[in-house]
Amino acid sequence: MATEEGDAGDEPDLVEDGPGLAVDPGVGAEAVADAPERAMPGVPAVEPDGASVPAVDGARTRTSEQTETIPPAGGSAGPDQANGAANGCTDGHCTCGAGDESGETDVEESPRAVADGAGAEVAGGTPTNVTEDGELTDLEFTEPAEGQSQHLPGEHREGTPTTADTRVGVPEGVDLDTPDYSIRSEMNDIETPDEKTWFMELDEAVIDEGRCIQCGTCVAACPSDSIGIGDDDLPELVKMCTGCSLCWDFCPRGGLRYERQWKITGGEDNVKGAGDPITEFSARVTDDWREGSQDGGVVTGILSTLLDEGEIDGALVATESDEEPWKAEAFLATTHEELVANTGTIYNQTMALGNLSFSDWEHKLPEGKDWDDVSLALVGTPCEIEGIRALQDFGWEYGSQEAGVRAIDYTIALMCTKNFNYKSLIGEELVEQRDVDIDEVGKMDVLHGKLMVDDLDGNRILEEDIENFHDAALKGCDECADFTGFCADVTVGSVGSSDEYSSVIVRTEQGLDAWELTEPHLDYHDLEDKGAVGKLQGWDKKKAFESLERPFDPDAPRFIDYTDHAENYGTTVNPHDAGH
Repeated sequence: MATEEGDAGDEPDLVEDGPGLAVDPGVGAEAVADAPERAMPGVPAVEPDGASVPAVDGARTRTSEQTETIPPAGGSAGPDQANGAANGCTDGHCTCGAGDESGETDVEESPRAVADGAGAEVAGGTPTNVTEDGELTDLEFTEPAEGQSQHLPGEHREGTPTTADTRVGVPEGVDLDTPDYSIRSEMNDIETPDEKTWFMELDEAVIDEGRCIQCGTCVAACPSDSIGIGDDDLPELVKMCTGCSLCWDFCPRGGLRYERQWKITGGEDNVKGAGDPITEFSARVTDDWREGSQDGGVVTGILSTLLDEGEIDGALVATESDEEPWKAEAFLATTHEELVANTGTIYNQTMALGNLSFSDWEHKLPEGKDWDDVSLALVGTPCEIEGIRALQDFGWEYGSQEAGVRAIDYTIALMCTKNFNYKSLIGEELVEQRDVDIDEVGKMDVLHGKLMVDDLDGNRILEEDIENFHDAALKGCDECADFTGFCADVTVGSVGSSDEYSSVIVRTEQGLDAWELTEPHLDYHDLEDKGAVGKLQGWDKKKAFESLERPFDPDAPRFIDYTDHAENYGTTVNPHDAGH
């Protein structure tokens, strides 16, 4: 025991009597002899005939390269053992480095014992950081490799370089690559039912093909919340798909036969012309705030009235991103001021139905009100209204979006011929190719077949045929024959009315209730040009018929099997088996 200086005289002197045993010189030999025998390291007992005691199961056995030869019981120790004993070595195991009288050790004839895990080399038995004299050397560390697997000791033998990811001893002609789904299917002998469709099918047929219209219906439909919205504003899988098929069934470019949805609001005649509306008007709001709105400001007027009358608790609309100018994002407006601040049109999608989770808007919903009692309005493109109508028609649970899906009580569709990819329209077409300062843009509009851009002072800085921006449009929009939003309660647009007026088509009793509440705040008259609406609807439908690869059939079943769709569009029937 080490003590502080000055206390040394307080302890009796101890002398060492063999390895690991301290004896007080004042204690007699008899007392030591009477002390309990201390277990010392030793070797297994040897029977007189030379046979060792049988080994115990699980005990580790030293190899001949790791141990000295042990003399038979009762035999005399050799000179090396005697010399080692004088240096404190016992049991015939010398680890002190003592050798012959010259002090040298013959390593080849008497290899030193190697402790397990010491990292010693097999040939010499010397740890890599210890000299032959037993001196500890400076430790050396290998710098970790960057960008590749770390080479391990022994990986370069006989001039053949190998790395940690190299397979060795592979029989000729054997492929060890990870098997795709088809191989695993054969191994477990379980076939996937034909009617079971996965997100992978939706990804294969719609998203990867550039046909996604960014409505967000697949996100809302997923009961396990496995689908999210990626940085590219497209649906992506965020956790394991359960294969429930709902994302495919409700996609307006996948399994949902969107023309079948039209009969929900307009009956049998809703597949002809501009549908079968209850009534149509050209209208505008008379309040001063209308100056900054799109056309007549009717959408904002209806929503504001519904809020004031207590018919709704909020409206899911589009707002401009704080980070990216003229990029649309979903927003739940719950006050008249918020609605006015977000009046106008932004020509890119918000993945609206992917933002129906009440957990995202809980801070804006009425405090203490049960979610089942919340009422909302949705403003969207015709494809988004088709999606929400289809979701509401079924009693399935939609995960975190369930309360939001059920809360939509009013739907307002915006007349739409096509929508645009944000980066393509704003970043490439306007900023890069036409040198438009996007920070100075105050309004955009698509009217009379032209894209018009005004600055913050209301001056026209760009007016060009919309066809010139075709490359920036979403490819899936070409397949849409629903210009006027046949499934909505109310449709609002500019076609068919003069400047500063909005065209309003009321299709349902719910829409009529909203119109009658708003009517006192409007300047309105009969729709000025019904022919213009019908003409553009006919053009839109003709374009869709040319783009659709599947039959257009409002009387067919609502849902399209993936195999039928794949047959029409030429996509892979089983992307799992194709190693997608």
